[in-house]
Amino acid sequence: MKLIFDQLSNKVSAATTKEYSTSFSLAIHCVNRKLRPAIYGIYGFVRLADEIVDSFEGYDKEYLLKKYKEDTYEAIDKRISLNPVLNSFQHVVHQHNIDLIEIEQFIKSMEMDLKKVVFNETNYNEYILGSAEVVGLMCLHVFTQGCPEKFEELKPYAMKLGSAFQKVNFLRDMKDDYHVLGRVYFPYVDIRNFTDEVKSEIELDIQNDLKEALIGIKKLPSTSRGGVYLAYIYYQSLFNKIKRLPSQRILSERIRIHNGKKFSLLVNTFVQTKMNTI
Repeated sequence: MKLIFDQLSNKVSAATTKEYSTSFSLAIHCVNRKLRPAIYGIYGFVRLADEIVDSFEGYDKEYLLKKYKEDTYEAIDKRISLNPVLNSFQHVVHQHNIDLIEIEQFIKSMEMDLKKVVFNETNYNEYILGSAEVVGLMCLHVFTQGCPEKFEELKPYAMKLGSAFQKVNFLRDMKDDYHVLGRVYFPYVDIRNFTDEVKSEIELDIQNDLKEALIGIKKLPSTSRGGVYLAYIYYQSLFNKIKRLPSQRILSERIRIHNGKKFSLLVNTFVQTKMNTI
């Protein structure tokens, strides 16, 4: 029965999320149980594409991403895929009316990672749109559960949240992005002259995004507000840690929040959610 395969597909997407991201796994646990499979499905889809461009050294990444793109659209068209993650994702696309333009924009940003791109303001914003903002919109389709008015109201805030998360990731991963993958995402930044002043300018931009995003989080339905808020608090904590460090420290190590701190944030967010103080 296909039902068994669909259940397996959801489990594979959930396992993918838990294997790759403790923080997002904790956040999803604060989302209503009925919405979790869809968010796992989105994360699994995004994660596999990201793995292709970031991790599959020694393989033909361009071919693999092209094949993944073709398999994605075939899964959506046929409403099934033997790739459990894509089978899970196609259900999300159909159940929550995810726009194919959002998927195309995401893939386009992943394709940019296959090349040595020198980022300026224009292609930087385009990359952020595809790699982060539209992912926030995919999740928002799930969170607003078919209410177009609510989706349009919260759309700019969801994009700001995705943007903030991605920019924090860029700071966190600056060492490996440059030394391992040869990438510098921030426009006009010379990694050889990455000063505290340059770092502060980037941080001001991120802080503005986070401030705007919080307005939208507070307007989310109760079924998703706690989970999104936990992800927000995690990234705010990571961002605060990064801000306290000198620029050269960012270039020498990947900054982390240890698991004990993550669980503490989970407990605090759970209490706030129950008391309706978010």
